[in-house]
Amino acid sequence: MKFIWVFHAKRIKQLSLIIIAAFFTAGLLYVERSQITVFSTPDGPQAFYKAETDNKEVALTFNISWGDQRLIPILDILDQKEIDHATFFVSASWAERYPDLIKEIKDRGHSIGSHGYRYKDYTKWSEEKIRKDINESTLVLSELLGEKPTLLRPPNGAFNKSVLQLADKQGYSIIHWSVNSNDYQNPGVDKIVESVVPVANSGDVILFHASDSVKQTHKALPIVIDQLRGKGFTFTTVDDLMAGTETENEEVK
Repeated sequence: MKFIWVFHAKRIKQLSLIIIAAFFTAGLLYVERSQITVFSTPDGPQAFYKAETDNKEVALTFNISWGDQRLIPILDILDQKEIDHATFFVSASWAERYPDLIKEIKDRGHSIGSHGYRYKDYTKWSEEKIRKDINESTLVLSELLGEKPTLLRPPNGAFNKSVLQLADKQGYSIIHWSVNSNDYQNPGVDKIVESVVPVANSGDVILFHASDSVKQTHKALPIVIDQLRGKGFTFTTVDDLMAGTETENEEVK
């Protein structure tokens, strides 16, 4: 009987370890899942992050919220590579400080979308604060551009069902990304290139930054462009990528 009890004790211990491991694994899966950005509501507004297309084309996008030193070198590289259709998402508070740079982006043929007014996480705000921020950005950018922008990339790329619905009511499509260059980490030129070129596929929206915090983007960008072209890719705007294609999306929980 004692032997049987010892056996069961070991068995119970084994089962306990299995259960603990299962909960731990489930916890990891939950955490990983919670970090996956989701992209649509059932039968409601969607956020675009990738086009389902057979055409080997991708969209270069750049976020900018502060500083005036990094943008021009990036625009010059795009000129040198004969790309006049990237998409820049700008914070309206930044645009107010640098209206000449907004004009420069537009004059060189690129598209401009909103990155909100203040660079704050919308998912941590009330609906009223989100609505006010989007409205402020709309007023500023509409005046500077001569037309209302229609694309919105929320600060930090953070959004939820409420943000999707509020943006939709104000005439915006939320734009996310499917390839992240991680250039904001300044990991080195090679790392930036490796974050983009090997994983890029048809219809991808590629994320870069043009704020003064990025120190290596202007060095990595020409390499990325050349290598993607070497693989047969062409470049287009987010608007053109969205037009006439099916979008990939997931349901907001």
